Amino acid sequence: MSEHRRKPPQPEGGGRASARRAAQPRPGRGAAGRDVPTASHSGPYAPQPGQGSRAENRRAAQRGSGRGRGTGTATRGTGRPDKRLINYPRSDRDGWKRFVPSWKFVAGTALGFFAVITAGAGIGIAMVSTPDPNKAAQAQNNVFYWADGSQMVATGGSMNRQIVPISSIPRSMRDAVISAENESFETDKGVDPMGVARAVYNMATGGSTQGGSTITQQYVKNTYLDSDQTLKRKATELFIAIRLGVSEEKDKVLAGYLNTAYYGRDAYGIQAAARAYFGKDSQNLNPSECAFLAAMLKGPNLYNPDGGIGAAATPALNEKRARERWSWVLDREVEVGRMAKAERAKFTDADFPPRVESEQARGMTGQIGYLVDTAKAYVMKTKGITPEQMALGGYRIKTTFQKPRVDALVKAVEDTRNGFIDEKGRPETDTFVQFGSASVDVKTGALVALYGGPGWDHKYFSNNANTSGVPVGSTWKPYVLAAAMEYGTQNSKGKGISADSKYMANDLTVINNREGKPLRDASGAPFKQKNESPTPFGYVTLNEAMEKSINVPFAQLVFDVGHDKVRAVAKSTGILEESINPNTDASFALGTSTPSAIRMADSYATFAASGTHREPFSVTEVEKNGEKLSGFEAPKDQRAMDSAVADNITKVLENVVENGTGKKVQKLGRPAAGKTGTTDENKSAWFVGYTPELSTSVVLFRTDPNSADKKLISMKGVGDIPSLHGGDIPAEIWTEYMGAALKGLPVKQFPEAEDIGVTADSAGAPSPTPSVVVSPSPSPSTQPSTSPSPSPSPSKGGRPSCPPWKLYCDPDTTRGTTNGGANSGNTAGNTAGNTSGNTSGVIGGPSGSPSPTQTGKPGRPGGITGGFDDSGSE
Repeated sequence: MSEHRRKPPQPEGGGRASARRAAQPRPGRGAAGRDVPTASHSGPYAPQPGQGSRAENRRAAQRGSGRGRGTGTATRGTGRPDKRLINYPRSDRDGWKRFVPSWKFVAGTALGFFAVITAGAGIGIAMVSTPDPNKAAQAQNNVFYWADGSQMVATGGSMNRQIVPISSIPRSMRDAVISAENESFETDKGVDPMGVARAVYNMATGGSTQGGSTITQQYVKNTYLDSDQTLKRKATELFIAIRLGVSEEKDKVLAGYLNTAYYGRDAYGIQAAARAYFGKDSQNLNPSECAFLAAMLKGPNLYNPDGGIGAAATPALNEKRARERWSWVLDREVEVGRMAKAERAKFTDADFPPRVESEQARGMTGQIGYLVDTAKAYVMKTKGITPEQMALGGYRIKTTFQKPRVDALVKAVEDTRNGFIDEKGRPETDTFVQFGSASVDVKTGALVALYGGPGWDHKYFSNNANTSGVPVGSTWKPYVLAAAMEYGTQNSKGKGISADSKYMANDLTVINNREGKPLRDASGAPFKQKNESPTPFGYVTLNEAMEKSINVPFAQLVFDVGHDKVRAVAKSTGILEESINPNTDASFALGTSTPSAIRMADSYATFAASGTHREPFSVTEVEKNGEKLSGFEAPKDQRAMDSAVADNITKVLENVVENGTGKKVQKLGRPAAGKTGTTDENKSAWFVGYTPELSTSVVLFRTDPNSADKKLISMKGVGDIPSLHGGDIPAEIWTEYMGAALKGLPVKQFPEAEDIGVTADSAGAPSPTPSVVVSPSPSPSTQPSTSPSPSPSPSKGGRPSCPPWKLYCDPDTTRGTTNGGANSGNTAGNTAGNTSGNTSGVIGGPSGSPSPTQTGKPGRPGGITGGFDDSGSE
């Protein structure tokens, strides 16, 4: 066939079948892109589009789908290609499926994240350097200064880290530490992923920070001197630990850890610790001593038997914890296979390792240890510093302690001790007598002197000036009277009362609750408050009751004013809530609370300062690495009570010194106010007093420092005194010290107290009678039938004198006990005695707008011009 008869070339992908398909009518779009109906069979055919390849057909279909998206006519899942780097949300899906990532996307993301983490970790590990224990081997001193800037003592530094090789660390020490701290140490890679995640989470969420859980991580942590708990530091520690885990031998890491750890007694490193506790080199430690040192790594502040800083770190509690931890470490070694059972059986509780005398204690002679301990505690509390951080040294601490006054206080205690106490001649009564004292500047709150005990060098580590647990006795009564003056009683219609208000004072008087019903003792019988003296005082003013320290009036007054109000007054003057007896019985008014000598001196300074309270402080300036730390300015003044109330309390306490149980203080020769205090069975005796310049407290108590329970022992017969009171030895010490401390200073007077309050006698008190001329010889007056016994004479006024004809004026014959009802009067008292302040919703003053004071002095409005409305319940 000639070329002229050849068939024309068929289009690609075409052929007859293709031509037929192309010729078939089907729906289409108009020129404008709108859907149009298909032409009928009878009508003319529309022009057919040109034929093309399959690829062209697909592209055409995709373009049509893109234009018709959402019309329901185009096929779903097709459209223009997505040119985004990450196809998410997915363009090839509709609805919620667009947000379901593909497996490629998930795998790629995970791979990328892992690559970034790996690269970052690699860079971090490459950039950090391994720790060098020698660079941290030199311990620094903490230097303490007296208030005048002269150096008191330099602590620390004597126990510098002494780096020893692993060969000088006995196998028993290594076994003990690995068993107790990190059982998998020899096989792990230096980190505990779960421990790290837990620590990071806690820091990120503001929870408690946690150190590394492996020995490697703890070794890394020990090389950081700043100890800042931050995510950056934690990440750095992690990188270093990983590097050490893969590049260093385990023996080198373990030796590094033991050479940089803190063991207490200012000892960093195993060699220093061995010398500090046992007086030997580390290579000579036996398994028992090794277990002890491993126990110290738990935290020497709470496990060093010498004691630590804080109420929970007493020598007795630390000794108990150390013994338990020591025993546990030995048991743990057996459990993990690092000690044979037969070897463990050699160490019983009686084999708890004895320790040498602390070199730290030997350097802290006299009161220095107590002064340093007090200042350190203040710095640590103010800046949130841990004992381990403080032991690293480098601090320069200027204290408020004045050396001449500290020396004067020590001399006063020792002179009185030598004059009264004879341990050899009277061993049954004069042994274990403890002295404590503190002195505070009235104008600033600065702690200028304290006496904590015989000294650390005498192996007495408890600071008696800062010991809570010794009841304060009748020195608590001024708070009861101040609350009555400030807030009034249920008998005064919400107005403050005066010290002229009369209360029944006879021995064994029944005490009524706020509803006027008798309290009940343990047997259910009416509770009767006991005085120390059986003298039938009858009705006396509160001023006279304070002068003679009579219990009954204050046992009743605390119910009339409300326990909560007394508690509020005490707290406003600086008494810590945890030291206040929470009970609502009669003995609460008589001094069953247990503030420290420091807090009592500071609290009474509030009265001396006309109601202005200043928190006690012992540090004025701290430097670290040449930079001053903030936060050591003197605490700000706080208004604790109306100035007139405080001045009237001073007036009443001046009378105690002039005519009452504190008469021995008159030898001071200048204005003074104070209160004696004694507890049941003479287990403690106090004198707390002040002048316009200084407030000082002195406490005596008996306890065996070596006993397990440290129980108080009766002081009857101490100093050959049948019944020791606060007006005896404590008043003698107070007077001698204050005389020396104030020598050469001008005599100052207390502010004149204005008459305040109303006279609100207790129920049953006789009505006032016209004044009569009193003859030199006393004549008994007739009492109303409600009085248990006749009153020998008219009661004294707000600031009475002590005329020679006044019966029962001699305080030596009428001293009151302080805790006659310590275990009585609870049944009714708990239900009726502590409801004050709940109804009105306030404790510190009247509801509504405060009214000005009558004194013209700055002060908190109180019972003078307002108070609680008497609504029957408080």
